[in-house]
Amino acid sequence: MSTAAVLRSEWIKIKSLRAAFVPLLAVFVATLAITVLTFATVGRAEADNADAEPVFGAFYALNFGQIAAISFGTAAVGSEYVTGALRVSLAAVPRRGLFYAAKTAVVGAAALLVGLVTCFGAFLAGQAFLGEYAIGLGHPGALRACLGGGIYLALMALFAAGLTTLLRSGALVLSLLIPFILIVSFVVGDVAGGAAQFLPDKAGQQILHEDPTGPLGPWTGLAVTAAWAAAALLAGWWAVRRRDA
Repeated sequence: MSTAAVLRSEWIKIKSLRAAFVPLLAVFVATLAITVLTFATVGRAEADNADAEPVFGAFYALNFGQIAAISFGTAAVGSEYVTGALRVSLAAVPRRGLFYAAKTAVVGAAALLVGLVTCFGAFLAGQAFLGEYAIGLGHPGALRACLGGGIYLALMALFAAGLTTLLRSGALVLSLLIPFILIVSFVVGDVAGGAAQFLPDKAGQQILHEDPTGPLGPWTGLAVTAAWAAAALLAGWWAVRRRDA
């Protein structure tokens, strides 16, 4: 099969697999819904707070959107192992490197597209409720945060996809990553201090701050998250090439 044909087949898998397509849509739906609910109820009160950070606060709902992005990454890969479809896929595409590259490319591209739409949509929707406190894309750091937030979501999806390929279990990866991001990351942050900023979620979210603090800047923090994702993808590539289907 040609590269284009393999890419097309991987996209068809994602579209036709509810377990993968629903989390992809949930990245946008959940983030936008929580943004509207939050800003419509307490948005102005929080904006009036002297310690409020308007750019970072605009992406509060991304904490939930990243869970959906991780779920998408695990489901897009893990379904091959759950259903046993990996054997059929490798029979159709014996070049395992091509198969793996196409799958991760489609996962990354889909997550990036949805992530960018989500971040821009959530930012603009939230500001619509703030009246005199609203900021625009011209505010320092706002456009960068919208672009970087979309890239961050894609990187988290790829990070999850790589780990799922390595561990061969989407359920296992979800049981590890979601508690880590929601609980462990904050605990480690309180204990480890500056070292915690090099964790994949904390590093990547530096891009959402107008003036990031600590050793990482906005783009260097995103680069750290990219390094985590690359390491997971390389580990997954090793597993695909070395292990039986």
